Amino acid sequence: MNFWFSLNSNKILIIINTMLDFKNTEIAFSAKSQGELRNAYLLFNTIKHPGLVKFASAASTLALNIHFPVAWAIKPTLYKQFVGGETLDDCTKTIDHLMKFNVRSTLDFSAEGEQTPEGIKATFDETMRSIDFAKGNDKLAYAVFKPSTVITDELLAKASEKREELTIEEVKEFREYKERFMAFCQRAYDNDVRLIVDAEDYCFQDAIDELTDEAMRKFNKKRAIVFATLQMYRHDRMPYLKRILSDATEKGYIAGVKFVRGAYMEAERARAAAMGYPDPICKNKQVTDDNYNAAVQFTIENIEHLEMFMGTHNEESNYKLAKLMDEKGLSHDDKRIFFAQLLGMSDNISFNLAHDGYNVTKYVPYAKVREVLPYLIRRAEENTSVAGQTLRELTMLKAELDRRNKANK
Repeated sequence: MNFWFSLNSNKILIIINTMLDFKNTEIAFSAKSQGELRNAYLLFNTIKHPGLVKFASAASTLALNIHFPVAWAIKPTLYKQFVGGETLDDCTKTIDHLMKFNVRSTLDFSAEGEQTPEGIKATFDETMRSIDFAKGNDKLAYAVFKPSTVITDELLAKASEKREELTIEEVKEFREYKERFMAFCQRAYDNDVRLIVDAEDYCFQDAIDELTDEAMRKFNKKRAIVFATLQMYRHDRMPYLKRILSDATEKGYIAGVKFVRGAYMEAERARAAAMGYPDPICKNKQVTDDNYNAAVQFTIENIEHLEMFMGTHNEESNYKLAKLMDEKGLSHDDKRIFFAQLLGMSDNISFNLAHDGYNVTKYVPYAKVREVLPYLIRRAEENTSVAGQTLRELTMLKAELDRRNKANK
């Protein structure tokens, strides 16, 4: 049972939520068979060892470089846990299965393609197909794209940090990138599909924010179609969120915002030190958590002008949003608010929220094994490095395995 106190019209309002319990493993793993539970337990028990994950990362990189076959080892383990399939059609089984438990999917083409004209075109075409695939499909909550996959890193960084130094040829290439970016947004608008613009490294983000702001002004007049992603471990994201709200209010559109804590902390700090600019990251985890929760609360307080996708595996943040919705008098299935977690992680959060009627989506990556391998290694490293993440997964999985064994005796 979760409860909290709130002041409302000089009265103390006691809000009690007897349903939402992230420790309920029966609901959390209702979508998994006994065999799937055991396999997940073995996987997380393996990736809890940092040394083993580091070795696997190095071995995988070597295998990719020398074109050594890796699918036989990866597909039944990491791939099965964290990826929906190789193609959009392959993901249908996962999508349908999740929807049986009121969990929608957000398909993410996670191939790490080459930044060549051919690679960029292939990624562009596949992303357009994913937006079309989501059209009219209630089982899919959003489409998504990563801006750096349709431009070179060098050009995106230069356009963000030194726009005035772009050559004539680079100006032309950046204009073509903008056309691709806006084509995604136009297709999402035409299909009535909500589209998330993923966040990137600090050195890329200004150019991404600029185009995302422009797209929101153009396509979000009646509802949020385009969503900006804010990495709240950056201490400048609250001011940016407030600017988004001010702009949306002034220009008459609904802003879409996705909140995550952040994914590039070590690299960001190292680059800031090397390049001699201030560290963009909050000084510690507590400040990041406070920043994240403040952004969520600010959005709920201004929900008339915003829609929110809250991506987090942090239990406290999920409880806080549920509490804020109750205090605001919002229904659990308010279409403006979605909770989100990655496929294969934090099922105790996703499925318990969905069971209690909240809007929930799983980020479902898809791509061929070799193309998605860098993503899979990052997921393994994340579970190893994030304090308590793997232990929580293991504790939950073991509790459910024990519960089922007792029930079957």
